[in-house]
This record gives sequence, structure tokens and C-alpha cells, in this order.
Amino acid sequence: MSPRSTHSRPRAPTLRLICLTAATAIGLAGCMTDSSQTASIAPDDYHQRHPIVLTQSPTTLDVFPVGRQGALDSASVADIRAFAVRYQSMGGGRVVILSPSASGYRTRPAVNEIRRVLASAGLTGPIGLGSYPVGDPSLASPIRLAFRGLKAEVASRCGQWPQDLASGGSLEGWKNENYWNFGCATQSMLAAQVDDPRDLARARALGPSDEEMRLRAIAAVRQGQDPTTNWKVELTPIGQVGGN
Repeated sequence: MSPRSTHSRPRAPTLRLICLTAATAIGLAGCMTDSSQTASIAPDDYHQRHPIVLTQSPTTLDVFPVGRQGALDSASVADIRAFAVRYQSMGGGRVVILSPSASGYRTRPAVNEIRRVLASAGLTGPIGLGSYPVGDPSLASPIRLAFRGLKAEVASRCGQWPQDLASGGSLEGWKNENYWNFGCATQSMLAAQVDDPRDLARARALGPSDEEMRLRAIAAVRQGQDPTTNWKVELTPIGQVGGN
């Protein structure tokens, strides 16, 4: 008589339960993956529609000589000096002086004076000379200075209206979203007013601390005093405002 085997085959309900549990886990995993990729409302930020970018673009200055001799007044000289400083900090290549084509020899004295002002401002290197066509000879045509350098500009073009804001017969008029041109002028003004375009791309390093202010604060703490600034506020009764 052979010994009875101690191993027994698993029951059919147990196998079905294991398979059902595995299938349920796979289904839940798929549901969790789908829920993490749920779509949301598209971003409606003018910083993304009209971003400010750093480009290598021309910087120009229009100089209007006065008088028959084409003399430069003090304001024009100050503008040319500021133009030279701007070139030294952000420019590259050479500076170009463009005269109106219809002026001919009349602009030579002014061009020579501009070159002297640029040299006195510390501008070294070759200066290119050229001309540009004049459309209407009756209008004042300036002498144009230009160089190519780092500049902040808006990547998109302002003044575009691809959608009708008052469209009531389509879904575009019912979305209650900012119109496409919204924020473009603000971004353009910010790009034009910033002195150093690199400030829009990275933060500046911290400068040295004020040693006198720091020593004053430490001395006040040692003496048990409040190191903060003592601001004096004088309140005036409302009845005394505008009185004689």
C-alpha cells in the first residue's frame, strides 16, 4: 500500500479568485494613469502669447541738424554721446552713419561733427558711411546712426486681431477670455524701457553690503536698542487741512 501524497491540487475557485484580483489591479492602474493626464483649461497668459526675447537687432538714432551749416545743438550732442555709451555696453561690429540720399554734400559738416562727438565719447574702431533713399523730399530727413547689438524685443507682432471680440454667433464671443492683442503693448514698452536686456534673462549678483549701516545695527543691538529705522509719523487732524 503506497503512502498518501501530502500535496493537493489547488481548487478551481482559488485560481479564479487570483485571476480576478490581478485583472482588477491592472484595470485600476490604467484608471490611475488616465486620471493623471486629465486635460485642463489652456493657459491664457499674455506673457506666453507675447514673450520678450533677447535678439541681435539694430539700434538706431536719428539726428536732425539745424541751420544751413548743419550744426548740432546741445541736445543732439547729448544723444550721440548716450548712443556711444550704449554701443560700448551692448553693441558689436561697427557703427554706421547713413545720410539722406537727396542731401548730398550738405550733410558733410554734420557727419564730420558726429564723428568727432563719437570719438570724444570714447568710441574707437571703424565707422561706416552710407546713405538711404528719401521718400518725400519735403519732409525733414535725419542723419541716422545705427549699430547691431543685444536688444530686448517682443517675439510676436502687436496690433493683430484674429478674432472678433463682439461675435455673438460663435463660441469665440462666449469664452470670456483675453483677446489676442491683450498685453502686447505692455510687453513692448517693458522691453523698450529696460536698460540692460540681460536683466530679463537672469538676476544680478548682490552687491556689497553697507558696512556703516551694519555696524550701526550691531552697536544698537549691543546697547539693547531697536536696530530698525525710527520712522517719525506726524498725523494732522482732518479739520486743520486747508485751514488758514
